Amino acid sequence: MNPRAQVPALELDDGSLLTEGTLIAQFLADRALAREVMPAAGTLARYRVMQWQSFVGAELHKSYGPLFKPALPDDARALLLANLRARYAWLDQHLADKAYLTGETFTAADAYLFTVTNWSRTVGLDLAGFARIQAFQQGVGARPAVVEAMRAEGLRD
Repeated sequence: MNPRAQVPALELDDGSLLTEGTLIAQFLADRALAREVMPAAGTLARYRVMQWQSFVGAELHKSYGPLFKPALPDDARALLLANLRARYAWLDQHLADKAYLTGETFTAADAYLFTVTNWSRTVGLDLAGFARIQAFQQGVGARPAVVEAMRAEGLRD
């Protein structure tokens, strides 16, 4: 569906497409008036969520991509894994005094971080030393909507 052969893409009622995950999350939250997930446009709280979405996209998501390619040379794989571990170490410290990226409220950025971080097992990234990241993943993974979505996708029994 995405003309760049990448996911995600959202087809709108008029047949046009929106692409890029962070934009789609913002669009859907705005349509649903889900202000707890995506604060109102023009507010600092919204820009904080967008800031975290950008971080997850640029610093984590893009680093995972090459790790899914079987032909990736071992030295490149080791470098990417080390870079991801460094970013998770920083995130683990960031979460020291908060449940979610922006504080105590679950946002679209947290959903994105949860999704991307779930890829760690698939690519062999050991996050065992990051207790706060693990607690974050467990907490988000226990949310009823997340459980339902993961079941629908066949990612959970």
